[in-house]
Amino acid sequence: MDTDTTSPVRIEPWSETDAGLLRALNAPDLMDHLGGPETEEQLVRRHRRYVELSAGEPGAGCMYRIVLLPEEAVVGSIGFWVRTGDGEPVYETGWAVLPGFQGRGVASAATRAVAEEARAAGLHPFLHAFPSTENAASNAVCRKAGFELLGERDFEYPPGQRMRCNDWRLDLGKPAREAP
Repeated sequence: MDTDTTSPVRIEPWSETDAGLLRALNAPDLMDHLGGPETEEQLVRRHRRYVELSAGEPGAGCMYRIVLLPEEAVVGSIGFWVRTGDGEPVYETGWAVLPGFQGRGVASAATRAVAEEARAAGLHPFLHAFPSTENAASNAVCRKAGFELLGERDFEYPPGQRMRCNDWRLDLGKPAREAP
């Protein structure tokens, strides 16, 4: 996990005990740029996918809970996975932070930590993030975590719904850096 002792967060693999966190992250204000809150049935399926991904092959990806330090409070989720369906498969990352903990650098620190996990898993060459063009906070996280903006594109999320997003890319072959 995150071994940088100056980081305000630690990431821990998703487990069976994280279903409540997923429900908390399903709040309307957190899901606004992602098609709105999911149903309970969808949440159960998502939780199962997260648990299976985190217990599977390291190169397939992993979901994590975000733990704020030194409080040891669980404040969000982040992960990386293989995205297929829009051409060549790529590794994608995404995150969510509970409202009371936003604006404190949690998502940026967790994004740097998950990039280190992806590097350690031997993933290459790139990690992508696809926040909505209208999601200023998530686009700022990408910039702060050292991602390069490739441009805008159409993206299907949730399935059956098109959204306009930015394609951000982090070169996993280069040492991690924090953007100014």
